[in-house]
Amino acid sequence: MTTKALEGIRVLDMTHVQSGPSATQLLAWLGADVIKLEAPTGDITRTQLRDIPGVDSLYFTMLNSNKRSITLNTKTERGKQLLAELIRRSDVMVENFGPGAIDRMGFTWDRIREINPRIVYASIKGFGEGPYTDFKAYEVVAQAMGGSMSTTGFEDGPPLATGAQIGDSGTGIHAVAGILAALFQRENTGRGQRVNVAMQHAVLNLCRVKLRDQQRLAHGPLAEYPNDDFGDEVPRSGNASGGGQPGWAIRCAPGGPNDYVYVIVQPVGWKPLSELIGRPELADDPEWATPEARLPKLEKMFQLIEEWSSTLPKWQVLEQLNSHNIPCGPILSTKEIIEDDSLVANEMVVKVAHPERGEFVTVGSPLKLSDSPVDVTSSPLLGEHNEEVYIGELGLGDEELRLLKSSGVI
Repeated sequence: MTTKALEGIRVLDMTHVQSGPSATQLLAWLGADVIKLEAPTGDITRTQLRDIPGVDSLYFTMLNSNKRSITLNTKTERGKQLLAELIRRSDVMVENFGPGAIDRMGFTWDRIREINPRIVYASIKGFGEGPYTDFKAYEVVAQAMGGSMSTTGFEDGPPLATGAQIGDSGTGIHAVAGILAALFQRENTGRGQRVNVAMQHAVLNLCRVKLRDQQRLAHGPLAEYPNDDFGDEVPRSGNASGGGQPGWAIRCAPGGPNDYVYVIVQPVGWKPLSELIGRPELADDPEWATPEARLPKLEKMFQLIEEWSSTLPKWQVLEQLNSHNIPCGPILSTKEIIEDDSLVANEMVVKVAHPERGEFVTVGSPLKLSDSPVDVTSSPLLGEHNEEVYIGELGLGDEELRLLKSSGVI
């Protein structure tokens, strides 16, 4: 039987909604035993955005695969005792409550490390220490305050959120990196430690090239941006890559909302491109032949390419561009992605059986380890593993479990 990378690591998962569960799901996929501790009412996302009445929502199932679920009311005295016992038996504890919530339960970092000096205690918050600490954090709030929204969209339009959940799941991935590093350091020190990750900070880390450009502005306009005017901040620049090679999404036939191919024009690609679009003379025209000559005319350049692409379906455009080694990619809709054979073959789009909803499609693990393959299994039902954990592992008796249930402790 194949062992997993994190086999033998127990994670006490006190997270809910998305940022925390995305982190603990990755840990579960890497082989950790993740025990999701929920209030007796359950993670709020079990009932949010339901598509089938009375069944855990896809919001929940797609973020909580491969975990076990127990219920516990941590406001009760017995609940606190059981929580202390769970902390004692865990290697990692992860939470994403509002600031200070765990402290108010009576579990400060000092108390937690007193119970278990080897524990890695990770917290995901909206913001770091300072004036924003108590702001309520949501995905798009983190995008707004981390630099993403001000630099996304077109110059003459409003700031835009990205469909990628860089605030929630992006922070979850950062948290996993911190947790793994702390577990590795524990091998040398024998001690656990605190891991803090803020959503605003994670978004900022993902927007670092925009801070690069903010500093470059001091030395004049950003030539690789299609914008005409530059103030004292990095502008929104539509679909420009913002990198050294100009790129744009060009329209294809028949002109649907996702009939586009993103194409990048490298110096070496200009000659084959000019032939493809039926303008071979531009390859030697001094007005167009060099990157420097084309830079002030990027809009016109992509317009010329689009005159050609808009007559062909995107897969044909893709085929012709690829045959000349021109970097490009089709804009794939969510429908195309969920039906993409290569993503299925790579186990990035996977089907999972669920005891109540039947089969559902979810995103597989993007982390591919040769010695630690991932088998995505169903998310747990609420309290599904109460007996297994409380009786089988914590040693409680059947009668006590019944009393805990009837008195609202679990």
